[in-house]
Amino acid sequence: MSQFDLFGAAPDDPPTGRRARQVDDTIAPAESVPRRSGATRRSGVGAASVPPAIQALGERLPGNIRLGTSSWSFPGWRGIVWDDDYSDTQLSRQGLTAYARHPVLGCVGIDRSFYKPMSIVEYQKYAQQVPEDFRFLIKAPSVVTDALVRGEKGEGVRTNPCFLDARIAAEQFVAPCLAGLGPKAGVLVFQMSPLPVELLRDVPELIQRIEAFFAALPPLSPLPQGETTPDGKAAPGPCYALEIRDGALLTPRLMRALGQLGVRYCIGLHARMPHVERQAAALAMLDDVGAGPLIVRWNLNSTHRYEQAKAKYAPFDKIVDPDPTTRDVLAALATHYALAGHPVYVIVNNKAEGSSPLSCLALAERIAGLSQAASGAGTA
Repeated sequence: MSQFDLFGAAPDDPPTGRRARQVDDTIAPAESVPRRSGATRRSGVGAASVPPAIQALGERLPGNIRLGTSSWSFPGWRGIVWDDDYSDTQLSRQGLTAYARHPVLGCVGIDRSFYKPMSIVEYQKYAQQVPEDFRFLIKAPSVVTDALVRGEKGEGVRTNPCFLDARIAAEQFVAPCLAGLGPKAGVLVFQMSPLPVELLRDVPELIQRIEAFFAALPPLSPLPQGETTPDGKAAPGPCYALEIRDGALLTPRLMRALGQLGVRYCIGLHARMPHVERQAAALAMLDDVGAGPLIVRWNLNSTHRYEQAKAKYAPFDKIVDPDPTTRDVLAALATHYALAGHPVYVIVNNKAEGSSPLSCLALAERIAGLSQAASGAGTA
């Protein structure tokens, strides 16, 4: 575990648990939740009842750690997040309030912004559905993060002239996102799609382009001084992050460039990327320049392609391929960053283990245990 000890000993006063969210403690197992007929269905989306053990787990989780899922419009989460059967369209439009009531889910990923820029009004609608301490991880549009214009099947058809265009990124993403979400905009992540071979032949030049891109983006203002979360901790302001899909870019030069700009490296767990330990080591190098939030996107089981995982795991109502090794590594990282006082954002996809909210619960259990042990050791 020494490679994850990025900040030395834990402080004397580790972060306390997050604010308890108001939920119904009377629980029936997911299998026994009665189905309503279409004629008697009420409007809106209801939250699943949460057992006391899960409510307590949310309270044990350090307040600066936010776990969440990549999007939320999955009918298969009935009995886990939702109280009934709903269509994916209804969940997409009305499910966020119910999602945000879950005591362990303190953030969520907005993926639709990757495919098409969103308006201020669309972001505002999301912000209005969640509590003040909730945070979003928002993906920048592919129009500025993909070097290729792609066809219907994802194949590259021509060079994208808007790739790494900071003006377009600022106008179509940063400005509306911040105006609409306000302080709830936790991470603005630029996920670069797999790059063509031509660009990867000169990695130093590509890193210079990435550096110039982030340097030209509008600076992100911190939250007003003195603003705190409900547990009394300083509220994290928004930050920029870079996620890559080509291991060739994972170099000390890139980490130094990001560190000097105050941009975080997003650990992206994906079949195309090196294992999490190597990415964590690269992140430690960035922290030598300037430490900051831990940002993780657990995207995909390393043994599957996206479509394989989607077909195998649907309807995403159970853990199919448990990955305790990855959970342990992520829990260790999250605990060390949290105890050092840094915000932690971990977004989990259904394609990681089969059901992202259940993966979040398993990860929360491990983090809570490590945090409790570290707290006990610090006061011994």
